[in-house]
Amino acid sequence: METIDIVIVGAGPAGLSAALYAARFCRSTLVLHDGNTRALRIPLTHNAPGFDAGISGPDLIDRMTRHAAQYGARFEEAHVADIKKTDGLFVLEDDKGRQWQARSLILATGLHLNQIELDYETHEEAIAHGVLRYCPVCDGFEHRDARIGVVGCDISGAAEALFLSGYSDKVTLLPRRDVELDAEQRAELDAAGVSTVTHPIVRYAPSEEEMAVYVEGEAEPLRFDVIYPALGTKPRNDLAALLGLSLNEAGKVSADTPFETPVPGLYCAGDIVEGLDQISVAMGHGAVAATKAHNWLRKREGETVEAVLG
Repeated sequence: METIDIVIVGAGPAGLSAALYAARFCRSTLVLHDGNTRALRIPLTHNAPGFDAGISGPDLIDRMTRHAAQYGARFEEAHVADIKKTDGLFVLEDDKGRQWQARSLILATGLHLNQIELDYETHEEAIAHGVLRYCPVCDGFEHRDARIGVVGCDISGAAEALFLSGYSDKVTLLPRRDVELDAEQRAELDAAGVSTVTHPIVRYAPSEEEMAVYVEGEAEPLRFDVIYPALGTKPRNDLAALLGLSLNEAGKVSADTPFETPVPGLYCAGDIVEGLDQISVAMGHGAVAATKAHNWLRKREGETVEAVLG
């Protein structure tokens, strides 16, 4: 079996940034991915640095993939299901029994969104039409003065509603089921001009122009230009757990893991890492992780400063 210098699991902005750096360090580099990076669902983002007219997620991923491949990075579509470290090497196996062997490993496996209750096709059309968004930091600027609904009457929903109230004075917080806010949180929302609906949501009816939200006990729907679900995420942390990395309450690995982990030669990057889930952050993680992996390999090969100068 071929031994690869650096294997990267995940082909989102973090994994592709790591692949570019690893390949340019003249390391044999392989990216394993299942084709489900969250960035592929972005219709248009305006906060990817350098793309002042905005860029779609598929376009960004295509550009980054071609860029890394230009310097020798290889790509294989695979769902990595098992991973272990044996005799100093990482052995990865996919759900079809194929195996790969790596000297160093970068996990950039990302996360899944907890989504609102819509069938897949309707859900993706709502995203494409801009009436459904999941990232206030990414898209809040584009919804200045819009009618904004935030789904999730808990501390996470309240925090997103307060954040979005900086862009619009027409923000409404909607519960999925029961309202879970205490008196202090309600007072803070009131002070920010955020309205709170007390009846749970029955169903969503998106169109190309708006999102209609039907609530219990009301015949007519509430109408919004966009809604932001604040329902949390599910980090794709199975491989990190298999390698013994600690996970926080949200299921993410430590913010230190792009720099080092307790497992020699293992690094993490992107949305699996505790912190801000943003394209620019993921790219930075990838660059750090690949550089750390390269330098770790150099030390194993005796290319320390002392060895070179000695």
